[in-house]
Amino acid sequence: MKLGLAAVLISAVAATATAQTHKRPSAAHAHTAAPHHSAAHQAAGAHHAPAGRSVRRQASSRHVVAHRGVRVHAERFYTSSFVTTPQGQGDVVDGEDPVVRAAAIEALGNMNGTVLAIDPSSGRILTIVNQKLALSAGAEPCSTIKVMVALAGLKEGLVKADTPVSLGGHYSLDLTHALAKSVNLYFEVLGRALGFERVKHYANEFGLGELAGYNIAGEQLGTYPDVPLPQAQGGVGRMCSFGESINMTPLQLGAMVSSIANGGTLYYLQHPTTPQEVKDFQPKVKRLVDIKDIVPEIMPGMSGAVNYGTARGLHASFVSFPVLGKTGTCSNNGTRYGWFVSYGDAPTGRIVTVVFLNGDHNVAGPRAAELTGVFYKAMQNRNYFAPNGTAPSQQSPTTSASLVGASEHAGR
Repeated sequence: MKLGLAAVLISAVAATATAQTHKRPSAAHAHTAAPHHSAAHQAAGAHHAPAGRSVRRQASSRHVVAHRGVRVHAERFYTSSFVTTPQGQGDVVDGEDPVVRAAAIEALGNMNGTVLAIDPSSGRILTIVNQKLALSAGAEPCSTIKVMVALAGLKEGLVKADTPVSLGGHYSLDLTHALAKSVNLYFEVLGRALGFERVKHYANEFGLGELAGYNIAGEQLGTYPDVPLPQAQGGVGRMCSFGESINMTPLQLGAMVSSIANGGTLYYLQHPTTPQEVKDFQPKVKRLVDIKDIVPEIMPGMSGAVNYGTARGLHASFVSFPVLGKTGTCSNNGTRYGWFVSYGDAPTGRIVTVVFLNGDHNVAGPRAAELTGVFYKAMQNRNYFAPNGTAPSQQSPTTSASLVGASEHAGR
């Protein structure tokens, strides 16, 4: 589809999208930052609602309050944002990078969540803190799904980074600012223009709906539906703005963004569990995704999220090298989710990080971005990014990787 025709199509869809957009209560998607709480103010341990379920909030999780004479819905949360036990208890750590793990634990503090760090040049998982949560069946991806939708729109020629898209009335926006500011309406419109089948194709191409890891014990499968969300619940537009009806795991999100960071190789993620497995490590390619030509188009939006958008709080802790990422905030069934996925363009090589938080109003995507800044700073303080520091050597995926599942390459 030519770009001009696509712009007309998107403008036409916007006319109905403006009226049909289904917004969550502001408490569910407002991006707010929340500080660490002291032990005296923590809940007694973390209670995890089932993260594997992506169900709509039940009425019992909301109550009606009056604000200046206006009745609005406020959410009730039943999951604590904080833990009282040491982070990472029970994790398998003998094959992990100890410096990366220590920095991740420091960054997570007492927050209820998980931190995943990946070498995108090989698919090696450097650490997973709180592995039980990270390897679970996942949760609604919230606004992080917009990364995949943006790639789909770019690959189909519907938009470019700077294409103005009419969102109704005199309001228009381009992809860069829509990603940076996480504008829901833009991605509802783009999702409707793409249609469910094309969106699902790209979701599957980037690994949603399949295991991200290679023989990782305990990894569960995040799911991508075979049918769109009913139109009465927002349809494909809602799926493309909030990720509603989708379950995504931290590993799936990390693998997808690793393919952006390395220019189009979707690796099987591998988590060495012993020093010998680290020594014998060989990358395994799941498939190649044809995105090299569009990666430059998505980078300004992901960079903008950190520089002036929803993830700008990352810079409170870290400014030493560029970080590109995407936040996500939403809630289901009494649990609020806060996502942030990023890759840091470090002098020793890129590193992909996923921070996924569970809890109440103290949890949000911008909070996960702040913790990511703390994570990078903690590694810097341990000389990880120094030329002669402790970062693992970067391997060339074209020469060192074994190709697994070659028949699944992009372009089919």
